[in-house]
Amino acid sequence: MEEIDAGEEAGAFRALADSTRRQILEELRAGELPAGEIARRFPISGPSVSRHLGVLRAAGLIRERREANRIFYSLAEERLALCVSRFLSAVCPEQFIFRQHVRNLQEGRESTA
Repeated sequence: MEEIDAGEEAGAFRALADSTRRQILEELRAGELPAGEIARRFPISGPSVSRHLGVLRAAGLIRERREANRIFYSLAEERLALCVSRFLSAVCPEQFIFRQHVRNLQEGRESTA
């Protein structure tokens, strides 16, 4: 498994801090998209979308593939998962998440009873 250093992880979280970039990642969830199609899905200028794509690419959260004069983008799912899961496991261990989930389920049942 690839190791992520603190600087790379910080870059990923900086990239994720912007709502437009998070929405781009959500758009790419279904699969690879050309840059023009990504830009059409946002109410901002093409150059602004391009800058957001550059930030995501620099953070390693998306991949770029060129085909003739078109650029296609796709999620770097494993990189995104690695950055986020390492952070979550450090601050919110799995057992805590599980216990909280069970507690929420139990509270939900009690309030409906």
